[in-house]
Amino acid sequence: MADAAPADSRGGRGGFGRGRGRGRGGRGRGGRGRGRRDDGEQAWTPVTKLGRLVKDGKIKSMEQIYLFSLPIKEYQVVDILLPKLKDEVMKITPVQKQTRAGQRTRFKAFVAIGDHNGHVGLGVKCAKEVASAIRGAIILAKLSIIPVRRGYWGGKLGAPHTVPCKVTGKCGSVICRLVPAPRGTGLVAAPTPKMILSLAGIEDCYTSSRGSTKTLGNFVKATFIAISNTYSFLSPDLWAETAFTMDPYQEFSDYLQKAAEKKPKY
Repeated sequence: MADAAPADSRGGRGGFGRGRGRGRGGRGRGGRGRGRRDDGEQAWTPVTKLGRLVKDGKIKSMEQIYLFSLPIKEYQVVDILLPKLKDEVMKITPVQKQTRAGQRTRFKAFVAIGDHNGHVGLGVKCAKEVASAIRGAIILAKLSIIPVRRGYWGGKLGAPHTVPCKVTGKCGSVICRLVPAPRGTGLVAAPTPKMILSLAGIEDCYTSSRGSTKTLGNFVKATFIAISNTYSFLSPDLWAETAFTMDPYQEFSDYLQKAAEKKPKY
């Protein structure tokens, strides 16, 4: 009642239109506002050529993207092509910056994602809130997803189960080395690289690490770099001549042009 008296004396609208603004804000925070936001998140409108081709079913696998080294700018592309991705929060650590007003604390999240079948990604994000940091790290992990090359130890029976050769990754002072292992060995590794290797789909592997491995951020990155190096080594089974084909942008150029013409001009 105390608030109503000055509102009436200013013209019946709460003064300077404040009454109505607050009322609408309240409705927006209720059911109607939430509904709009959810619809916006579900209805993905691609803004890149790659996004349009993926959404319309022209590109059907990540291997087509990797073959032509197409940059992925929208994480929804990965969501469509790899629906079975699982994420794992590796570490959340507070970081501080000294300012004139004191210390500003933010949270840094390390998140690894993979489908246990030859694809793995790593994302690092810093934000004011833990939830925002994890959400951003998951998006960055999807954008940085890489293919994992797997091979055999000894006889080539069954599906590939280990790394194809000895590979090494380095980040900071941490060096992580992956060594092929016989089938049935399992992952002989510390908990940190063991999680990354499991998400990548590697079943058997020996590991060797040196440096300050208690710095988990560098340890995770070193393992990720070592896994990414599996495709940088050219072994004899990759010596066959490559049959070059048109890249998707060239193959579907007419379709992309028509899609661009249909877009409304503002």
